[in-house]
Amino acid sequence: MKALSLRITAWITSLFTLNYRTNAVFPLFLSFQRVYIITWNVGSAVPPDDITSLFGPNVSDGSIDMFIIGLQEVNSMINKRLKDVLFSDQWSELCMDTLSPFGYVLVASQRMQGVLLLVFSKFCHLPFLRGVQTQSTRTGLGGYWGNKGGVSARMTMFGHPVCFLNCHLPAHMRNLEQRMEDFESILQQQQFEGGAATGVLDHDVVFWFGDLNFRIEDYDIHVVKCAIDSNKLPLLWERDQLNMAKNTESILEGFMEGQLKFPPTYKFDVGTHTYDTSAKKRKPAWTDRILWRLRRTGSPVPTHNAALQRGLTSWLGGATKVTQHAYRSHMGFTISDHKPVSALFSLHFPFRVDMPLAELQVNKEWCKASDATVRFTVASTYQRSSWDWVAIYKVGFRHHKDYQAYVWAKGEHATQVTFSEEDLPRDDCEYMLGYYSHNLNSIVGLSSPIQEWHPVWSSAAVAHLLQGLTYCALTDHLLHKLVITRGYLDYCCSPISSKLSGYSPLASTRHFHPECCGSLDIFSFSVHTQ
Repeated sequence: MKALSLRITAWITSLFTLNYRTNAVFPLFLSFQRVYIITWNVGSAVPPDDITSLFGPNVSDGSIDMFIIGLQEVNSMINKRLKDVLFSDQWSELCMDTLSPFGYVLVASQRMQGVLLLVFSKFCHLPFLRGVQTQSTRTGLGGYWGNKGGVSARMTMFGHPVCFLNCHLPAHMRNLEQRMEDFESILQQQQFEGGAATGVLDHDVVFWFGDLNFRIEDYDIHVVKCAIDSNKLPLLWERDQLNMAKNTESILEGFMEGQLKFPPTYKFDVGTHTYDTSAKKRKPAWTDRILWRLRRTGSPVPTHNAALQRGLTSWLGGATKVTQHAYRSHMGFTISDHKPVSALFSLHFPFRVDMPLAELQVNKEWCKASDATVRFTVASTYQRSSWDWVAIYKVGFRHHKDYQAYVWAKGEHATQVTFSEEDLPRDDCEYMLGYYSHNLNSIVGLSSPIQEWHPVWSSAAVAHLLQGLTYCALTDHLLHKLVITRGYLDYCCSPISSKLSGYSPLASTRHFHPECCGSLDIFSFSVHTQ
């Protein structure tokens, strides 16, 4: 019996490894998710040119499943804010530019003035991240101003509710009580629709991070700096306001944090690694923090694989666990008076089998217009909406609206959608199809990448091609090169009567037609006369 259990375990592990490492969108046997969280008060600074190092050494190898970025004091001047309403803000664009080439997609974003939260996931996990919702709570000026407060994003990850909360709490040593009151207000006001986890603390796992502004009590600035220089950080931990408050404040019950083995991340002279030398001489402090909390008791969220789950949970399951692998600062960034802080976690969930709610069937090669019909099926438990849609995405897309084209999946019993010829890609890049759920605010199904998109020729495109050939015939020139690339017809011709060895093109013409697509050399040769 023991040998049988070992063989079954090995089989399940092999299935998980295959799906996880190949990024395939198939049923997944989940053991853990690696989540990388960043918090940074950017001090209204313009983003630097490159922040790749901020995402750690593993950003390019796909070993991180999700990146969570919490920023504070993003430039929120009126003229800048109006521009950001019309277009994505610079920080969001920079994060997408950095992460999307490695296969990460923006799942959720929420901004409240200078407080910004971004959630990225590997694209293969998208069908298993559902019920995405965001909230924001203002606490500045008694709740009327959003310079302080919290923004959050919640979702179910493979059926388990998880919440990410980015806060900017009141500053200064004397405002400890106000910080606690604001945090409690944020937790009370942020409520989500549907499901069992309606409040922040109702989620199985909560990550709380941001510029929490807790300070170091009792010691003066000289003692603090001396402890930092001599690497006696435990001396400062004992007087850290947040560490002390966890023992006395009921609202902090259950929140955990890794050891602070890095120097305080505030306050620095901008552009340097030197603590504040201004007239105010602010005392260094660990204002920038990342904590987590597990719900004491939890019941699994029902899935359409519940029967199979019940048969395996008894011996493969267990309590939800969070393991912190790293907690560090990034001292190399100097654009702000704060240093960024990051933490790497593994989330281990009770064993669960989950399936995409939508499956899309599509030909691996699209060679004619009729191939542009996409058939799909949805799970019997899935509640469809007339606002659902199916989209064509280029591999490496940045967010769910970064599509080539989309078609509404209308009708309660609809099983297919058809894209027009004008919607089809006109290059040789890889594409995939996705089913977007309006009710769950997420992509609930992805196809495998479509390897080849062949030209789809219409009568107008063929006529345009013949026009080029006719031009050469009427002018007694020999067409010796014709190239069709991304809608452009390029052809060169030379006189037939030429007695020169070789040729010199006397005519070079480029025409564009949007229905000529692909990249195809028809023929290319030289004319030699004796």
